[in-house]
Amino acid sequence: MKVQERTGAGNHRVPSPAQSAGERLPTVARERKPALAALAVLLILVGALGATVLVLRAGDRVEVAKLTRNVEAGAPITNSDVTSVMVADDDSIHYIKWDQLGTVEKTLTAKSALYSGSLLVGEMFTGEKGTPAGKAVVGLSLKDGQYPVGIKDGDTVAIYRVGDRSGSSSSSSSSGSQSGTSGSSGSSGGSVIVARATVSHAATPNASTISSGNLAVTVLVDADEAAALSQAASAGEAAIVAVPSHNG
Repeated sequence: MKVQERTGAGNHRVPSPAQSAGERLPTVARERKPALAALAVLLILVGALGATVLVLRAGDRVEVAKLTRNVEAGAPITNSDVTSVMVADDDSIHYIKWDQLGTVEKTLTAKSALYSGSLLVGEMFTGEKGTPAGKAVVGLSLKDGQYPVGIKDGDTVAIYRVGDRSGSSSSSSSSGSQSGTSGSSGSSGGSVIVARATVSHAATPNASTISSGNLAVTVLVDADEAAALSQAASAGEAAIVAVPSHNG
């Protein structure tokens, strides 16, 4: 009996782990979605195209003019006022391109005050040669010592009264109170007539300038300063000093 029981028990053995590991569970067939695959490919192509356009636009650059110092209203732009920079080309912005600067210098003036660091565009300038509103143009004939060497168009200057008219004041005191007032106002040598003016034209020194000793300079000033400056200029008592083009 014991032998038979052992034999029967052997017929109901539990499969070993090695045997069960070899068996595989049934798998579910994957559902293919061609529409999603096509959409993914399309998004990749659109992204690549956008990146390509950005690279091409970044490489499409032009050389334009940028101000390196302030320019007063009505003053011309000179080569010393600007530097060249590269910017992305944009047809909606009318940049003054670097190769156009020569034309701007000869024919255009600033409509209003322009400031250092500005990129120049066509809307900033006018071809009209008239004097801007609130401004006046005054001519000076300056002797040696009354102007700095190398003064040129577009420079910013201060204008001082020089000389001592006390002698002429005392000699003309009997000519009336108006004459005495004029002499008194002119006796204070070294007073500021115009704190800031723009040289709109400075004659190039030549043989006649050297022989006469005078240099013709035209300046753009505020209209309310023109009378005092003209009076000093007619008496030969105006001197100009170069000052920074920016305030402060």
